[in-house]
Amino acid sequence: MDQITQMTDTVMTTASMSPFVSQISLFVLSIFVGYYVVWSVTPALHTPLMAVTNAISSVIIVGALIAAGPGDMSIAKILGIAAIGLAAVNIFGGFAVTKRMLSMYKKKPQPDKKKEG
Repeated sequence: MDQITQMTDTVMTTASMSPFVSQISLFVLSIFVGYYVVWSVTPALHTPLMAVTNAISSVIIVGALIAAGPGDMSIAKILGIAAIGLAAVNIFGGFAVTKRMLSMYKKKPQPDKKKEG
């Protein structure tokens, strides 16, 4: 019974933390999870995952367009414009890398081996 009380106290203490501590903890945890997920991917899955990453970046551009949309000049508009530029570079670079990687898997034409003479 003491363990249940201790766990309840821990949950209540965690719930009363500031939102900043909670968000920074989640951010640090996501860094570690992302690191281990990315480095455990086999090379054969890299190209499809790059395509998915490019799709996620296109969603970021939609959000950035919404942020850059208001008529008045604000920090949200400036950050939205910066996000549009950075996400566009990410998308086009990702597609270039994906195209290059896919070309590595294509069969190269074999020269005809005809006997001379």
